[in-house]
Amino acid sequence: MKYKRILLKLSGEALGGAAGSGISTEAIQNAADEILAAHKLGVQVAVVVGGGNIFRGLSGSQQGIDRTSGDYMGMLATVINALALQNTLEKSGVPTRVQTGIEMNRVAEPFILRKAVRHLEKGRIVIFGGGTGNPFFSTDTAAALRASELSVDALLKATKVNGVYDSDPKKNPDAQRFSLLSYEDAIKLHLGVMDASAFSLCSENKIPIIVFDAFVPGNLTRVLNGDTQVGTVVSSEPSVKG
Repeated sequence: MKYKRILLKLSGEALGGAAGSGISTEAIQNAADEILAAHKLGVQVAVVVGGGNIFRGLSGSQQGIDRTSGDYMGMLATVINALALQNTLEKSGVPTRVQTGIEMNRVAEPFILRKAVRHLEKGRIVIFGGGTGNPFFSTDTAAALRASELSVDALLKATKVNGVYDSDPKKNPDAQRFSLLSYEDAIKLHLGVMDASAFSLCSENKIPIIVFDAFVPGNLTRVLNGDTQVGTVVSSEPSVKG
């Protein structure tokens, strides 16, 4: 395997299935199958889940909910998704642990770096919910933070598209996909794949980000095998389209 320890960022929308909302048992099972395949290859897998399929703090604030309260509501939504994913993985016989940025000892462990690392070393999948535990930070930033703390080999962002494009491929049929994208261009071009703080954290800690289509079976394994045709690699290398 090209990568021995990874952090997989799963959006809430990915767990919501085609509709992108609510909890889709089929979508969660598909995600679990991909994670299970990676686990069987001996890769240490940590997962950060979003909560946009249930509640998104920023959207809530646009509807009159206080931003801080809305962000905490969004964090709780990520914990619901984390527990759903844990349940599905453990039905497949994979040992897991859920750790959260907000302490809720009845349902999950609080995030403790040394414990998380030990779980990975023992072959457990660690699922992080609750974001960073602080409002005003996205789950992308939480993913970059946990990836940096765990010293992963790569941060894999699972999306609904097969990489990063120079414009929205749904609106522009001539949009071009980047095979390689530099951290600098990712921030400068405002491509909207992750926020600037997440890119900056990964850049500072030299963690490559791979953006790929999570809805194609086997894509996660292909990424782990170093297949450069799958998705977009964001790193310190110069940007390349095609």
